Amino acid sequence: MSTRTSSLNLVTVKEPNSAAAEAYRRLRTNLEFAALTGKIETLVVAAPGPGEGATITAANLAVVLAQANKRVILVDADLRHPSLHTIFGLPLEPGLTDMMRRPELLDEPPLQPTGVEGLWVLTSGGTPPNPAELIASPQMRAIIEALRERADMVIFDAPPVVPVTDASVLATRTDGVLLVLRAGKTRREQAARARELLDQVQARIVGSVLTDVDVDVDVSEY
Repeated sequence: MSTRTSSLNLVTVKEPNSAAAEAYRRLRTNLEFAALTGKIETLVVAAPGPGEGATITAANLAVVLAQANKRVILVDADLRHPSLHTIFGLPLEPGLTDMMRRPELLDEPPLQPTGVEGLWVLTSGGTPPNPAELIASPQMRAIIEALRERADMVIFDAPPVVPVTDASVLATRTDGVLLVLRAGKTRREQAARARELLDQVQARIVGSVLTDVDVDVDVSEY
């Protein structure tokens, strides 16, 4: 295990034999079955609102996919509040916004190794004043295709679905969306609104994840 890998505070790295790590592996298996009805090479991971666990879910899912001998690129597409660089201990720049400004980077994306074999991160780059416009730009479409050619799976950590449009726009350009809900935080109406917004753009919701589940929580409320 490399120094960088050992420093990652991810359950799939720190505690690979834990129940939580096994849950991520089950999620990986479920996605493989979902792919039988339509390819999933690009996946948006997003929650209805902030603080519901989308980023940590995206990161752990990327790890278990790489552990299954997949080539995985994890993209920080939250240009408002990027955090993947912190989780993986990487420089913020260069990243996604640099690729938008510099077309030559399509041929050599600034992917950063993570210490997990087979997993690279494309950080967000500098924070722009117009994130939604950048996500909707032709440059973003070109970036998605350039990354798709370099990996078996490209995972986009996206901003919350309800307050901003970024995730919905990104969903129209990818193969599916994984919706993350947090027990005790995500309200039913928030989840319903997120589903409604994704349905409006005809996004393919491939599944949902409930994080921070307590054995005493009635999950039927979600």
